[in-house]
Amino acid sequence: MVEDRYGSDVLAGNWRAAGKKVSKPVAAEIDLVVEVAGDGWCGAITRVEAGNVELEDWKGRRRQFPLGAGFLIDGEPVILQKALAKQQGRTRTASGSFVAADDRAKVALPSRILVEGKHDAELVEKVWGADLRAEGVAVEFLQGLDLLEDLLEVEPPSAKRRYGVLVDHLVSGSKEERIARKILAGRHGAHLKIVGHPFVDVWQCVKPQAMGIPAWPVVPRGQDWKTGICRGLGWPAESKEDIGIAWQRILSRVTTFRDLEPALLGRVEELIDFVTVGE
Repeated sequence: MVEDRYGSDVLAGNWRAAGKKVSKPVAAEIDLVVEVAGDGWCGAITRVEAGNVELEDWKGRRRQFPLGAGFLIDGEPVILQKALAKQQGRTRTASGSFVAADDRAKVALPSRILVEGKHDAELVEKVWGADLRAEGVAVEFLQGLDLLEDLLEVEPPSAKRRYGVLVDHLVSGSKEERIARKILAGRHGAHLKIVGHPFVDVWQCVKPQAMGIPAWPVVPRGQDWKTGICRGLGWPAESKEDIGIAWQRILSRVTTFRDLEPALLGRVEELIDFVTVGE
């Protein structure tokens, strides 16, 4: 056999494409966050019609672009295509669970999940609401962890009435951690589970990618955190109404559990397992 010293024909095949990234087709679904290649515009899809896709950036500004190539997702080139009508079949809830064949809510169980903070409760409802209704678990807003002991005295937990509690910023050495440890060591501790995420506020439990930003702004110590976040993002922050509008903008970007940080996901699933044990 004679060895070919020069190898194969370098012009054979698609040699021009060597080393180039191939754009993959992606359905243009509402709330999908994409970047316009070469433009820098990054935003969530808000509308697809007449061959165009509308993107809204984190400041609420909207622009339209033609469907097709020229977009990036996580730095990878994609071709946006109009989403096809979904076939009927098993669907999933926002938490990733399959929707039961009979999706009527059960009669509420005595056990419940208490969520510290109004925004926290709204986020839990949006992502896990369908699952919790299917299990018959009620979610209640807890104004503050320091009020939990009074609630437990009025309606004490038991083996058939378990309480799961979700707390903001539950980290070692914090005031919340000390209160939680004291309550769990008390007479109601056996039928109570208190967990929390490490973030200053539940806003941070939403991934920056879902917001179309590289990271959450850093708020200087001593400044109101939510006000600092709004100012860092260029949003109005002069009143309670401004803060409420900012939260609704953030909440609108959450459509699935994938938009949330694992530190929150695991804790909520832990509480659901705790209050539904034996059901």
